[in-house]
Amino acid sequence: MEPSKESDVGYGLHYDTPAGAGLSSMPIPGELEKVETVSLPVENMSNVEEGGLKRDLRLRHMVMIAISGTIGTGLFLTSGKTIATAGPLGALLAYVVIGIWLVFVCQAIGEIATLLPLPGAFTAWGSRVFDEAFSFQMTWIYYTNWALTIPAELSASSLIIAYWLPEGSNFPIWIVPLIIIVALVIINLLGVKVYGEIEYWFSILKVVTIVVFIICGILVDSGAVGGHTYGVENWEIPGAPFKGGFKAFLSVLVSVGFSYGGTELSGVTAAESRNPLKHVPKAVNTVLVRIAFFYILSIFFLASIVPNNDPRLVNADGTAVNAPFTIVFLQAGMKGGADYMNAVIFTSIISAANSDFYVATRMLMSLSQNGWAPKIVGRTNSRGVPVVAVLITTLFSCIALVMIYAGASVVFDWLVSIIGSLIFLVWVCILFLHFRFRQCWKAQGHKPEDLPYQSWGYPYGHYLAMVIGVCCVIASFYLSIANKPSVDSYTGGYDDPEYKSARTKWAQGLLGAWFPWFQAISLYFGYKFFKKTKIVDPAMADLDTGRWVAPPKGPQDAVEKPKPLWKRLISQFV
Repeated sequence: MEPSKESDVGYGLHYDTPAGAGLSSMPIPGELEKVETVSLPVENMSNVEEGGLKRDLRLRHMVMIAISGTIGTGLFLTSGKTIATAGPLGALLAYVVIGIWLVFVCQAIGEIATLLPLPGAFTAWGSRVFDEAFSFQMTWIYYTNWALTIPAELSASSLIIAYWLPEGSNFPIWIVPLIIIVALVIINLLGVKVYGEIEYWFSILKVVTIVVFIICGILVDSGAVGGHTYGVENWEIPGAPFKGGFKAFLSVLVSVGFSYGGTELSGVTAAESRNPLKHVPKAVNTVLVRIAFFYILSIFFLASIVPNNDPRLVNADGTAVNAPFTIVFLQAGMKGGADYMNAVIFTSIISAANSDFYVATRMLMSLSQNGWAPKIVGRTNSRGVPVVAVLITTLFSCIALVMIYAGASVVFDWLVSIIGSLIFLVWVCILFLHFRFRQCWKAQGHKPEDLPYQSWGYPYGHYLAMVIGVCCVIASFYLSIANKPSVDSYTGGYDDPEYKSARTKWAQGLLGAWFPWFQAISLYFGYKFFKKTKIVDPAMADLDTGRWVAPPKGPQDAVEKPKPLWKRLISQFV
C-alpha cells in the first residue's frame, strides 16, 4: 500500500486520528490493513523528512550534542566567578541544587519528546496541552535565549584568545569571532548530519579534557604534582567555605543556570533523530549522569586548588580574566598543560556556539511553521537546512563584533545575567507543561505505564524541581531590588569607580531578573488578546498527531538479552 500523503511521514507508523483522540481510538493490530500507514525500518528513515528536516541524527550524535551544549563557556569561564563570589562550598552547593532541578526537567522532556518528537520540541507542546498563546511565547522566549547566547559565546572567544596575546598587543580580536561565524554558517548549511558529526568529535575532545582535568586535579590537590598538598585548605581560608553568606549563594544561581543551559537540547534534536523511541530516553538518562560527574567533581577540585580570593579568578570589574581551569595547570607549574587547556576551552566555545546556532535556526523554523514568523523563514533546502533562518541567525551572531568595541567581558556579564534568567523561565515552563501533559494523558483514559518512556521520580521529584525553580526565580527578583547600591556609602560619590561598578552589577541583575518575565507575559497575553485563544480541555488535547510508533517487530527480530549490572553502570559514563 502506498504511504498516505496526508500522514506525517517520518514515523514508524502514523495513524490519521482526529485531534483529541486517544490511544483507545487507534485501530487494533488486526485492523491495520484498513488504515493507511507509513511503515519503514528504522535504518531506512534517515532520508524521511519531518517538516523539511532530515532524520540524520544517530544515538551517539544526540548524546554528545546534549553534552556539547552544557560543557562549554558556562563551566569553563563563569565557574571562576562563582567560586570567587560564593566560596568553594557555596559554589558547589549552587551546582548541586541547580543540577537537581535540571535532572527532573530533562526527565520531563524525555517523557514527552519520546511520545511526540515534534519540531520545536517543548516549545510546541504548549499548543497541544495548554494554550496556543503559551506555545507562542515560549518559542519566542527560547529563540531569544539562543539568539543572545551566540554573541555571548563569541565574545568569550575573544577573552580566551587574549590569553596568548602579549601585553599591549594591537591584534584586532574581532577577527576571531568573525572567523567563527563563517565556520558556523558553513557547518549548518551542510546539513544536520555534518553538524551532528562535528559536534560528536568536539564533544569527545571536551569529555576527554574534563576527565584529564579531574585526574590532574586529584594529583595536584594531593601534592603528587606541583609539590604542594592542597587538600581542603582553601575551604578553610577567611571567607570560606561560604563566602558572602546566603545572599552571595543566591547571587550565583543565575550564572550556574547559564552554565547548565543547553542540557535540554536532547528534546530539540528529537525531531531529527532516526529513532526517537530509543534515542531520546538514552540521551536523557546517560547525559545526566555524565553532567553530574563532570560538573560536581570539576568544581570541587577547582575550588580546592584555586583559593576564592585569587585575583586571577576575577578582576576589579568582576569579569573573567583567565579561564579558571587554565589556572589549575599554571598553579601546578604546567605551562604546556595550561596552553592545552586554553586551546580546548577555545574549541569548546566554537562547539557550544555551533549548538546554539543549530537550535536558534530550528526555533525560527518552528515559528514559521506555526505562522508566527514569515513562511519564507521556514523553507529548507535539499539538505533539510532552513536557509533563511540560518541567515537571520548569522545577523544576530554579528552582534558579537559590535560587542567587542563596547568591551567583550563587560557585555558578556550582561548577557550571562539575561540568559541565565531566560533559562530559568524555560525550565519552569517545561515542568509546568509536563504536569499539564500528565493531566491530559490521565483525562483521556491512559495510564503512566502506557507511555513509551516514563520519567522517573514523578510526581514528587518534579514537585521538588518546581519548588527549586520558583525559589530561584524569587531569589533573582529579590536580589535585583535588594542589591541597589547607595551612593552615600561611597566616599567618591557618583564618580567613585567602586560605586559605578556596583551600580553596573545591580543594573545587570535588574535587567536579567525582570526582562524575561516581562517578555513572556507580554507575548502570552498579547497573543491571547489578538487571537482569542482558549485553554485546551485536557480530554480533547491532541496527543496523537505526530507521534512516533515503532514498526512492529517480526519473528526475525531477536530479543535483546539484558546486560549485566556492571555493564549497565559503565554504559552511563562510556
